Amino acid sequence: MEMEMGLELKGACEKCGATLALGSVAYICSYECTFCTGCAGQMNFVCPNCEGELVRRPRRKETPTSGASAGA
Repeated sequence: MEMEMGLELKGACEKCGATLALGSVAYICSYECTFCTGCAGQMNFVCPNCEGELVRRPRRKETPTSGASAGA
């Protein structure tokens, strides 16, 4: 049995509640605590929950390509 394990990519900053789109810049620790750029910087890129390093989380596309290609 295969299990897929991926990042949850939470949609809001845990400190200020700002909305974080899948394609936006956000910072996470190894436990996936999630913060916006402003809050991460204010905390010197250290997670207030586990005291681990906050690193830039990978971004995903907002929606899959909808078939609207660059026209000829």
